[in-house]
Amino acid sequence: MTAMGRKRTFGLWLEWVESLRPVVRAYDGGTTNRFRRSVGMERTSKLLALGGIGLAAIGLAACSTLVSRHPVGNRSVPQPNKSVDLQKYLGRWYEIARYEQSFQQGCEGVTADYSLRADGKIDVLNRCRKPGGKSSEARGRAKVVDGETKAKLKVSFFGPFYGDYWVLDHADDYGWSIVGEPSGRYLWILNREATPEEAEIQKLIDRAKGLGYDTSMLLRTKQP
Repeated sequence: MTAMGRKRTFGLWLEWVESLRPVVRAYDGGTTNRFRRSVGMERTSKLLALGGIGLAAIGLAACSTLVSRHPVGNRSVPQPNKSVDLQKYLGRWYEIARYEQSFQQGCEGVTADYSLRADGKIDVLNRCRKPGGKSSEARGRAKVVDGETKAKLKVSFFGPFYGDYWVLDHADDYGWSIVGEPSGRYLWILNREATPEEAEIQKLIDRAKGLGYDTSMLLRTKQP
């Protein structure tokens, strides 16, 4: 196996190990510090970033088993403050800004497409374009876990492993959305337009700040 092949294999192994952490946490019952915090979005955001929106990169030294977590941008993530009409939430979203992750470095033109399935779940199609023009996509599925507001969902791109997707705030006309998850390490600002006016973008950044997020950590996403 070539050096490049070994590197890719090691990377895939790390992804697989990380994907198991939510399962271990579920059986652990939240009593062990190692798995106490929500990490489901780490796996999900990794795969989302391959094709679009996006969700955590793992910093592991080759000779160490320690996990380097991403910085927390909000230590008290609020509950979603509005109910979500899934029919209105469907369709295409453009990523306007995000908390940068190592796996998303250089990712541009990020989009997410949602469509309703016959079984009530949501099909997810995410796309990402690198500066050199190479694009990739990832397909997954989402399910509502809060039947009252429908603002909390779980998203999966790999078997039974799901990560959190919280619609923390959105426009009444579903023109924009602010998406996060419980750990406060991930944040996405989405819009129906690829290039909204600067005043609109700043308004959304201010709303994210009002939700408790450190907006200095936001990276603006380039859209065509």
